[in-house]
Amino acid sequence: YDYERTTPMLLLLLLFVGAILVLGRWRVVGALAGLAVSLLVLVQFTLPALLDGSNAILVALVSASVIAFVALYLAHGYHPATTVALLSTFAALVVTGLLSALFVNAARFTGYTDDATQFLDALQVPIDPRGILLAGIVIGSLGVLDDVTVTQVSAVWELRRNRPDLPTPDLVRSALRIGRDHISSTVNTLFLAYAGAALPLLLLFSEAGRGIGDIATRELVAVEIVRALVGSVGLVSAVPISTWLAARVLPPVEPAAPATGAGPAS
Repeated sequence: YDYERTTPMLLLLLLFVGAILVLGRWRVVGALAGLAVSLLVLVQFTLPALLDGSNAILVALVSASVIAFVALYLAHGYHPATTVALLSTFAALVVTGLLSALFVNAARFTGYTDDATQFLDALQVPIDPRGILLAGIVIGSLGVLDDVTVTQVSAVWELRRNRPDLPTPDLVRSALRIGRDHISSTVNTLFLAYAGAALPLLLLFSEAGRGIGDIATRELVAVEIVRALVGSVGLVSAVPISTWLAARVLPPVEPAAPATGAGPAS
């Protein structure tokens, strides 16, 4: 019924694992284990819960929280900075989930934006298409959120270690400057990712001679716009949350004392 693709996909998988092992050595083994756990959670919990008709936003928040908990500790180890990044990720996920629920309902999305959802409905699977849309937004934003929170907490940690005498307000301002640079590139990446995924659809509307306003408000495109904007607001919220929490929680780190040795006896 289709082409056999096992060999090229396995080769690409080996290339992926080999590339990150060469760069990160054994430290990335934990990240790979976190990736495996993420797939396990999605397959064993998220998908069955959604197919059973459970509350999609709660399922998404629980799934994302478990994935973040396991992935962060496996990748970065049990460390106060990891715990702060995890708590910041939880808070930003809640912000993203609330905004998603608010604007998906305000925009009156139906959730029937692809063939798979319509097939599930035709098979009388008890799903909530709008809820599935919400779950996708929350879970999809997790990967970028933990990147932002880990980076911000690491920035605060390094600033604290190098300048243990720096007052907390100055520490927060310095870390926020780093966060602004990071978030500007991350938001652009997020928009380009969604635009790339919707590129065939945009081409179809353009070929049909539709105006930009008509294209943007069609549900197929409007869903991606709302997804990108909500995800971006969640990312922006993660920066001050993680910065403030790290500055308040992480203790001052004393710089390492220079090594001293005994001089030659006279």
